[in-house]
Amino acid sequence: MNILDQQVILELFRGYYPFFTFGTFLLAFGLTWYFIPKVIWVTQEKQLLKEINHRSSHKTEIPAFGGVAFFLVLILIISILQSLRTSNTGNHLIIGLTFLFMAGLKDDLVVSSAKLKFVSQVFAACFIIFSPELELINLNGFLGLDSIPLALGYAMKLLIVVALINAYNLIDGIDGLAGIAGMVICGMFAFIFYLVREPYYVLLSITVIGILSAFLRYNFSRSHRKMFMGDGGSLTIGFLIAFLSLKVLVMKVSPELTGFGFHAENMVLLALAILFLPVFDTLRVIIIRLKNGNSPFSADRNHMHHVLLDNGLSHKKASLCLGGLNILVVMTFILLSRHFNSWFMTLVVAIIFGLVGVLFEFLRKRAVPRYEKIYKRPKGVRVQLKRLIKENNFLS
Repeated sequence: MNILDQQVILELFRGYYPFFTFGTFLLAFGLTWYFIPKVIWVTQEKQLLKEINHRSSHKTEIPAFGGVAFFLVLILIISILQSLRTSNTGNHLIIGLTFLFMAGLKDDLVVSSAKLKFVSQVFAACFIIFSPELELINLNGFLGLDSIPLALGYAMKLLIVVALINAYNLIDGIDGLAGIAGMVICGMFAFIFYLVREPYYVLLSITVIGILSAFLRYNFSRSHRKMFMGDGGSLTIGFLIAFLSLKVLVMKVSPELTGFGFHAENMVLLALAILFLPVFDTLRVIIIRLKNGNSPFSADRNHMHHVLLDNGLSHKKASLCLGGLNILVVMTFILLSRHFNSWFMTLVVAIIFGLVGVLFEFLRKRAVPRYEKIYKRPKGVRVQLKRLIKENNFLS
């Protein structure tokens, strides 16, 4: 039996779906686990290491080419999944991923211009927003809106894809955060797609989880085997998350979801709740930058993960806290959305965003006096802590 034969794959999928799903996870995990050390070896041999700058959260030069492993695994698995004949978007997805990966890889190597990355994102988005499977012409009654013009649907999808790619790219600032956030988001999507019987999208979500779970072992490493995903990784994973988000938005009313107690008109808000971490963090830093009279695209240390680091949390604890916060927001939304319409739930989402914003503003201000206490410590400890602050460029 040829395991790669199209008919064999199709029979395995139909007859052993749970095992096929678990096998997809293992394949993604195993291939990523295998490829990353090879990529690390090449980058170290060629001295392709990420330089340290004033915003860096690391103190040594680290390779940032996890995206190479991500891309290889994604192309392989998506190609195999095409044998299932359950979706026609796989080839479009591969083309879009290729363009984004190349733009991200160029940025990891020699730093790309913002214009080039934006053009690449728009070009990649065009390969999926025109897919018949992702046609957005109905919002299921969200805020009283049902059908929308086809042209408006295309514009909304383009905006969503580009915004989510950049939002996910922005949270890739400390060890583990982008990986944990991606796993949480794709885990929620996988559950939804399982309920509505969309196996192709379940497998795609599981593939991302497998890739990121293997990557975390190297991202959290303190040895020479440490690896960042880089722009090549964050752009490709962000693109897949945007793709899955569009599928959630365009899904028709499903008896499985309504039987679960979910209101179809809350689908837009459900996607927003699942994407809470990248969306909220991006909106928050843009508001802070505009408030301070800076460009919304300027770099700073106002991200949520910077706030937690400045309050003394390690990279791992900060990443787990933010991942847990995302899960809490989704669980809160699901519990309430079973009882209220989209108007009330829009207010709930706005309140959640506001409360979390107030919390992080409090934590940001709290970090300043916390570090001022350093100067009251014994001289030996004070010198060490001052050096630590300088190395981390605190409040730069």
